[in-house]
Amino acid sequence: MTLPALEIHQVYKSFGRVQALQGIDLTVQQGEFFALLGPNGAGKSTLINILAGLALADSGKLAILGHDVRADYRQARRSIGVVPQELVYDAFFTVREMLRFQSGYFGIRNNKAWIDELLEHLALTDKADAYVRHLSGGMKRRVLVAQALVHKPPVIVLDEPTAGVDVELRQSLWAFIQHLNRQGHTIVLTTHYLEEAEALCHRVAMLKQGQVVTLDTTANLLNRHTAIQLRLKLAPSCLPAALKELSCGQDGELFKLSLRRHADLEGVLATLRESGIEVEDLEMVKPDLEDVFLELVK
Repeated sequence: MTLPALEIHQVYKSFGRVQALQGIDLTVQQGEFFALLGPNGAGKSTLINILAGLALADSGKLAILGHDVRADYRQARRSIGVVPQELVYDAFFTVREMLRFQSGYFGIRNNKAWIDELLEHLALTDKADAYVRHLSGGMKRRVLVAQALVHKPPVIVLDEPTAGVDVELRQSLWAFIQHLNRQGHTIVLTTHYLEEAEALCHRVAMLKQGQVVTLDTTANLLNRHTAIQLRLKLAPSCLPAALKELSCGQDGELFKLSLRRHADLEGVLATLRESGIEVEDLEMVKPDLEDVFLELVK
């Protein structure tokens, strides 16, 4: 039987009176591209810090590829690479030196070929001998990604990896991460760019106040939790009383209606015809993961 990449069971963590995690249960299978979403303060970074060994849970079990993060810390830490949200780096080393030292922490030597490959994939080759402190914010974030991958971990956790990063880097980074996922690496992503999670991740867990409020495939979440938004420009500019219950606001001259399914459109148009109201413009907006997110964590 294949071991899960991550196994998290009834994990609690508090900081003083603040309950950061309240009984988290999650299982991520090997080879998944998994999204961990939630508003600020939901507990995402706390959970990641516990997985990475930077914090201890008050109770519960966490295992990475079957290695308990406390009892089998050394093997658990070898199995995971974490790209932190904060820009943490040693200002007195060059990019290549940082990667060599990071390799040494895991007892890895003579991995110049892999370091060169990382530098190439992350467009850092021409910065390899530059001091990290002299790099731009986007370049420093690339270095953090390389640092997390230098020991070739089977599980990769990306905590807001594209925050403050330009479009070109974002696209090249995701191309590389998707390449690693196709090779069998498990990817866990936290991001505030929900279109990224929607495009990349097969399953999504959403956290709110230290608890998992939903866990499902991206497709199921989009089908179950969101309504289709219909935007109408009408003449005269008034909405019949029979359609008021579908209204979800107005944007200038556009009336916005919430429909559960596309077939409901015919009923809306029939009501408008019966009321003698002409449709001057019509647009149906497909729901996205941001709509689901706002609905579940509001």
